[in-house]
Amino acid sequence: MALRRRRVKVYTLKDDQKWDNLGTGLISSTYVEQQQGLSLLVHCEFTGSLILESKIKTYTPYQKYQGSLIIWSEAENHGLALSFQDRAGCQAIWEDICRVQGKDPSIENTQNLLDESEERFDEIPNTSALVRLPNCELNKLKQIADIVNSVLPSPIRSERLALILESEGYIKKLLRLFHTCETLGNTKGLHHLHAIIKGILFLNKSSLFEIMFSDECIMDVVGCLEYDPALAQPKRHREFLTQVAKFKEVIPITDSELKQKIHQTHRVQYIHDILLPVPSTFEGNRLSTLSTFIFFNKVEIVNLLQDNDKLLSEVFVQLAAKTTADDKRCELVFFLKEFCAFSQTLQPQSKSALFQKLTQLGILPALKNVIGVDDLQIRSAATNIFVYLVEHSPSMIRRFIMQEAQHSEEGNLFITIVIEQMICDTDPELGGAVQLMGLLRSLLDPDNMLAAANETERSKFLNFFYKHCMHILIGPLLATTSEDKCEKDDTVGSSKNCPSALRFMRRMIGRKDELYNRYIIKGNLFEPVINALLSNGTRYNMLNSAVIELFEYIRVENVKSLVAHIVEKFYKAVESIEYVQTFKGLKIKYEQEKERQGQIRKNLHSIVYNKTLRKGAKVSEEREEVCFKEDNEEGEAIMPPLKTSEPEDQFPNRCDKVMKVKKTKVNKDKADLQKKTSGGFKFTSSHLTSSPNGSSGIDLVDYPEDEGKEAGPSPRKILHLSS
Repeated sequence: MALRRRRVKVYTLKDDQKWDNLGTGLISSTYVEQQQGLSLLVHCEFTGSLILESKIKTYTPYQKYQGSLIIWSEAENHGLALSFQDRAGCQAIWEDICRVQGKDPSIENTQNLLDESEERFDEIPNTSALVRLPNCELNKLKQIADIVNSVLPSPIRSERLALILESEGYIKKLLRLFHTCETLGNTKGLHHLHAIIKGILFLNKSSLFEIMFSDECIMDVVGCLEYDPALAQPKRHREFLTQVAKFKEVIPITDSELKQKIHQTHRVQYIHDILLPVPSTFEGNRLSTLSTFIFFNKVEIVNLLQDNDKLLSEVFVQLAAKTTADDKRCELVFFLKEFCAFSQTLQPQSKSALFQKLTQLGILPALKNVIGVDDLQIRSAATNIFVYLVEHSPSMIRRFIMQEAQHSEEGNLFITIVIEQMICDTDPELGGAVQLMGLLRSLLDPDNMLAAANETERSKFLNFFYKHCMHILIGPLLATTSEDKCEKDDTVGSSKNCPSALRFMRRMIGRKDELYNRYIIKGNLFEPVINALLSNGTRYNMLNSAVIELFEYIRVENVKSLVAHIVEKFYKAVESIEYVQTFKGLKIKYEQEKERQGQIRKNLHSIVYNKTLRKGAKVSEEREEVCFKEDNEEGEAIMPPLKTSEPEDQFPNRCDKVMKVKKTKVNKDKADLQKKTSGGFKFTSSHLTSSPNGSSGIDLVDYPEDEGKEAGPSPRKILHLSS
């Protein structure tokens, strides 16, 4: 409950007299040292960042409106408003403001009366006499009009006049005189009443608006504004509002409060837009409170509709039904369009909740049924609704599209209907096609997929689009550039769709995204482009320029995958084109890249070979050292290196040389052994042993040189050569 009392929305009035939402946060009134006074501070509820810091000044007029709004202006054309979630919180802050200004918290405007200090600087004497209104009578209307319009330049006197008009029921008396003048045909009196009512509106006081725009008074206010002295004949605005623009309930509205707000807002908007002159630069703030009145009325209407699930569900059911009459469908679409337009007044969190609810209730399937109808009005309104949805959350639309694909046929998807409407737009200005193209670009833009909660959204949606929708999107390009069409049509490429399709392909390549490039290569999408260029011949036209620019961009940006694909597959076909150097330039880029890749491979091979060579030499040295060290540790002589007549480059390292020599020695010893064995010597198995480390080894036996001596065992020199 404490949080509810402190939660507020902060709004600021922009130069175009529209209120902009700065955010929602928690408010407090705190003494700020730098401001040297009590200030209103609003911090974001979630991040704690400061949304608003405003010192409560002694003479700034603050207004409390409808029990939950506080409005003031800190400078010219700089209005601020606080919309409280709870009326008690609004009253607490209002009491702090009144305490600083020394006012009674029961009032709704802190600057109603003149301060003594202000009276000293008032240049006009007898100010009280200037705002003392005469009795409300026919013969006093001119005097009343003069008083009302004379106080407008003075904020202080304007406040005093507003207080008198509100407290004495003066406005209702004036409106009764309006009926009298109209009955009597008193034109002068009607002209005076026009000036009086317009002047009261320019007082810009919400308390007066609540009286004038009540059900009892609003149509009489419109009636007074009909009698503009500048017009020869009065305009029939009441007739328009009650008959021509008569309110129609497309779905029965049982909520009387909602119905009254809709009526009131429509009529006040009409007064603001049609009956009152556009304020000049020096009168920019004259209608600011009226704009605020309309703004918060729209917020209230949206909230009331959002809470009415039954009404919204019925709208979507009837839109989706094939039996709904065209007139009824048109009314439903326009109702939904206006509702979405009103929703723009909501703060981001509330708007997000609203659109999520609309999606759950079935707004997208309903739009799918009407966005492709023949009726231009319905189709245009449906497109506008789709714009609101896409601008708010492209990710929400993407999720619906992919979910729909699981249950619908490929040719009946919402996204394919949108593409077909874009391609088949019958408007000569292509207004609808341009609008749909912008929406499609937003849905396909990878940049607005990066912040999505689902990190795989980008790859999933783009893969889905390439698989199910791309062939429809590029259909005009393929159809326009096909050879059959070129043979039948002497004006090759004259179709308005061909340059558009080329521009789209150029935009895809301009993304410099290899995902797009791989799709183009896999689908062989350059083939129809090349065919169109060749069929176009030497004609210098839009098609020729678009194709040449496409390939020139690929050359200048050196999109390597596309350069290689074009040269390898199509260069022979375009080699003869010499009026531009684009294709020769692509070939040069291709050869340069090929040479560069070859040099890179050569360098890598050299680096790997050198590393392997150094590693092999090091390993061989370690092996040789181990081999000879083992013999030395056994107390035997280390065999010196053997010389060989073989060229040294046949043995890449020392270990190989040693192995070669040892193999030669073994073969020689085997031959001698066979020879000596045949002469009476015996060779036993003891002469073949295992190496000390258990691995298989070769034992070389040195026989006595003096064969004449008695044969007997002699010390063996054993060299263990590890395999």
